[in-house]
Amino acid sequence: MDGPALIRTGPIRYATAERFARPRPVAPDDPRPSSGQICPQPPSRLDAVMGPPRDRPPQGEDCLNLTVTTPARDAGARPVLVWFHGGGFSSGGGVLDWYDGGPLAAQGDVVVVAVNYRLGALGYLFLDGVSEGNLGLYDQLEALRWVRDHIAAYGGDPGNVTVFGQSAGALSARMLMEMPEARGLFRRAILQSAPLSIAARSRAEAQALGRIFADVLGTDPRTAPTGDLLAAQRETAAAHGRRSGSTLEPPFTPVAGADPVRVPGLTFDVNVRGLDVMYGWNADDMTAFPGERGEPDELTRRTYEAPLCRLGDRLARAGARVHAYRLDWRPAGSPFGATHCVELPLLLGGREAWRGAPMLGDVPWEEVEALGTAVRAAWISFARTGVPGPMPAELSCVGRGGGAGGTAEAVSPGRGRGTTRS
Repeated sequence: MDGPALIRTGPIRYATAERFARPRPVAPDDPRPSSGQICPQPPSRLDAVMGPPRDRPPQGEDCLNLTVTTPARDAGARPVLVWFHGGGFSSGGGVLDWYDGGPLAAQGDVVVVAVNYRLGALGYLFLDGVSEGNLGLYDQLEALRWVRDHIAAYGGDPGNVTVFGQSAGALSARMLMEMPEARGLFRRAILQSAPLSIAARSRAEAQALGRIFADVLGTDPRTAPTGDLLAAQRETAAAHGRRSGSTLEPPFTPVAGADPVRVPGLTFDVNVRGLDVMYGWNADDMTAFPGERGEPDELTRRTYEAPLCRLGDRLARAGARVHAYRLDWRPAGSPFGATHCVELPLLLGGREAWRGAPMLGDVPWEEVEALGTAVRAAWISFARTGVPGPMPAELSCVGRGGGAGGTAEAVSPGRGRGTTRS
């Protein structure tokens, strides 16, 4: 889909940060090229579903990099979509070929920005005297500021920004709604399979996990080698799994109320008023996590569907315009069905990036591309207008409580099927 006019620029360094410090914007006179690094990380626990990434960017702490994909570097003032990747706050990177924005940019005449942010302990350790937590969120905030200040030079409109993310990336977009500093940096948001039941842990629990990490590490986290940090992170994850009984919840996530001056609830209601928000989940999301106790359909309902629908109601009450979907696409030959991450090849990346992904089963790429064209059209329409418009049959409409509808339009929570709120 990358025609001759399509430009993919980057990686670009959007910020710098010392270990366990908030990010700083890159100085205008900084001559250094981007490192191209992604955050140091262990292998993804979803390799069995997605397959490992076919590209291997270098890993390192100079990882606050992004890519920009645009039809032209002109004065086109195109809608901008900013992508926050998933990976349980512990793996992934926006610069991976999986997240090439070419298909969206080419089809919709839009600009796509894909962002790296700090992961694991480097991004979300909460430990007195070491790290305040939520540093990965502050990285994303800094990336949005970079978009505000620079995207016009890439043919984008800084006044028409949609953040979209999947799993941990969708949770990030949800958490940005709480941050007063993020107000005005985006006007639309798409939350794909956000497991809101683990959106943010309490300060007390985060502190306890931070102390486990420090005890396992046995030395100062501020100076320990990166490999030692990753080893301690793995042991902390194992300890947290034994404590929680969950294989889904990672040990390092955003911390609720880490900013003591924030008024819970008030900032959310003010920030989301007037936003356009689309959220959804995949019908078999939880088949990607076989270690969880229970049937996948009930686990999916409890982990994704019910919390997302409650969020939809809350958003609507606060004055946001809300749309919802459920993806029912089950690729032939896949044992996972409409699993977690299966929508990603429909939106981003290309044939080579997704070659051999177990979740795609035996489906020929031509089928992926045909459905992807329809799904991308809905995302592009939402980014342009705030309304997704017609959706393919594989995207079911959902209303309050997630009841499936029979039409091809998104349905706002609490509204009749076959209608949209504007």
